[in-house]
Amino acid sequence: MLVPSRRRLRIEVWIVLGLSLGQSAVYSVVQLLDKMTRAPLAEGTSTLNRSQSAREYFDLTYQLLDIIFALVPVLLVIYFLTDHRQPGAEEGPRGTSAFTRLGFNFARPGRDLLQGFGLAALIGIPSLGLYAAGRALGITTAIIPSALDAYWWTVPVLILSAVRHAVVEEVIVVGYLLNRFGKFGWSVPLAIFTSAMLRGSYHLYQGFGPFIGNAIMGVIFAWLYTRTKRVMPLVIAHALLDIVAFVGFSLFGKAVGLG
Repeated sequence: MLVPSRRRLRIEVWIVLGLSLGQSAVYSVVQLLDKMTRAPLAEGTSTLNRSQSAREYFDLTYQLLDIIFALVPVLLVIYFLTDHRQPGAEEGPRGTSAFTRLGFNFARPGRDLLQGFGLAALIGIPSLGLYAAGRALGITTAIIPSALDAYWWTVPVLILSAVRHAVVEEVIVVGYLLNRFGKFGWSVPLAIFTSAMLRGSYHLYQGFGPFIGNAIMGVIFAWLYTRTKRVMPLVIAHALLDIVAFVGFSLFGKAVGLG
């Protein structure tokens, strides 16, 4: 089987990022500049889950479509990481699946859950303090995790939105990129740094505090992935953080700023 060249892999990475979180990073920088040139960041607001229609079931439809289509780049990554060789004696045995390679499966559910809950606690509690500090210093906008109207489907959609963010970010920014950076010949510290900076950059629209917090989270998550080669605990932790933020705000109206 012909092994893709580094040039081909670099083009592949740019395509994936251009369709997903790289695009988000570019928009985030522009949004940050827009907010900074309008008023001090402390007076700005960042809304994460917006209502898209005043009509209940059209809003639900738009929310579900956003979630579904946001996952398409993840499918593209799974496709790129899949061994497409047909089994044959002259080609040797086929490699592991993309899900196994990423550790994005249910091979060890108990351990993954424990690690996920532990990571969520490790990241979530300091994030609240960092958000408060950022607000006090004027470098963080007011973050509204949910502005959806109160319908029967609001909480389930917010949970799905949280899972969507977790899957997209951890599979692409950690699992996929660290795999490709390794094939580029990059050192582990450089790969972790780049992954973390990308994670921070697509949160810049929230201000510099969330950039710093998410970059630190990115270092921790990427480092852990290099040790375990499993993205599932990261997905669980990220989903828990966002569920608490999104659903908690929707139910109790308290602004929090979690990854």
